[in-house]
Amino acid sequence: RLARTLDRVLVTTAAVSLFALMAFTFADVVLRYLFARPVRGGLEVVELLMVAMIFSGLPLVSRRDEHVTIDTVESHFPGAVKAALRRVMHAVAAAGLAGAAWLMVRKATTLAEFGDRTQLLGVPIAPFVYFMAALLAVTALVHLAKTFLPGEPGGAGARVV
Repeated sequence: RLARTLDRVLVTTAAVSLFALMAFTFADVVLRYLFARPVRGGLEVVELLMVAMIFSGLPLVSRRDEHVTIDTVESHFPGAVKAALRRVMHAVAAAGLAGAAWLMVRKATTLAEFGDRTQLLGVPIAPFVYFMAALLAVTALVHLAKTFLPGEPGGAGARVV
């Protein structure tokens, strides 16, 4: 139930961010080429919307096992070895994502202490970096769960190229 609610929130955040990015880009292009008046701070808006869209998608992709993977040696192993390799991969991913989340929290704290803002629009940067850290941590938890919970660690959604 919690996973479904989190999925809905993340899908909605990613979808709204993508739509806003699309609409904003359209408006910016129209204003730029028809009226020679680009949107002030357009790059900043695009960057912040990209943060929301990309980091909202990370836990979703991990939970659904929709990563792009390349099978170089895995197909030569029996099922039990493949499952063990996937669990190891999930453990490594969990550790890396947890480390990245910790570094992001440190960076966000520094940004908050100094009151850093975007250059043109003056939007505080720290909340976005805390958002990134939180979603990296959620993604780390997803991989940690796939490492230790019973069942096939690759899941039904795993794609092997």
